[in-house]
Amino acid sequence: MRSPLTRREVLERTTTTLALLAWPRRAGAQAPSPPPFGLGTVTYNVPKDWDLATLLRILPQAGLEAVEFRTTHAHGVEPGLTAAQRADVKRRCADAGMKQLSLGSVCEFHSPDPAVVQQNIDTCAEFVKLARDIGASGVKVRPNGLPKEVPVERTLEQIGTALQRCGAVAREHGVEIWVEVHGAGTQEPAHMRAIMDHCRHPSVGINWNSNPTDVRDGSVGRAFDLLRPFLKSVHINQLDSGYPYRELFRLLREADYRRFTLIEVATAVSPDAGLDFYQTYRRQWLELAAG
Repeated sequence: MRSPLTRREVLERTTTTLALLAWPRRAGAQAPSPPPFGLGTVTYNVPKDWDLATLLRILPQAGLEAVEFRTTHAHGVEPGLTAAQRADVKRRCADAGMKQLSLGSVCEFHSPDPAVVQQNIDTCAEFVKLARDIGASGVKVRPNGLPKEVPVERTLEQIGTALQRCGAVAREHGVEIWVEVHGAGTQEPAHMRAIMDHCRHPSVGINWNSNPTDVRDGSVGRAFDLLRPFLKSVHINQLDSGYPYRELFRLLREADYRRFTLIEVATAVSPDAGLDFYQTYRRQWLELAAG
């Protein structure tokens, strides 16, 4: 379940509704309704070079509601922060009215080396504790391929088993694990479904990633049906890429998805151009996502 709306989110939704009521339309036509889900961004890759102060200045101005701090980027929100620094991040995000939604780790569990898998489980646990301390809801992890020397089903089961262990730690700290639909082979929706069927932990779910492999005959319907029971987060990229976003957003509305769609565009943008970039993106998103 998504946490209750903050005062800023209520104001944002009110502004959105007023904008939709003013939407140009034919006489007698119904005004589109605002989507039940919000819009935020990951820091990969548009604002990867922005420090935390810049992020917290520009994102709220652009009308974005949430941020996923991807590891290694200039914001510096990493497991090495002290307790005082973690408290400071939480306070600064709250003061800016920005929901520090999630942490984008690069933890992955497909390696045939058990020591490497264990290292990634341990690292994931550190991100879980950081998420707890800054008030984030989730930690994003990923599969990242299928080793050629290992049967596919064995790797999928191994990833699912590792995610069970991550989920147990996350549940202990009131956080979720969001598994990005990612990696050569592993991003296939049927393989992601197999991973989740092996995992079956209530604190572990799917991070939809808007991949070309989702699309069959111009539609994402089949992939969405496979992964819908596990949906926790959604990444979206260039809205004019040809990916069927209007259909995806319709499916999210029909599923009563009330979390966030997070912008993940590969090109870095300077802070000077960032406000215009995000405001333009938000207008495009609203046109596609409104019902």
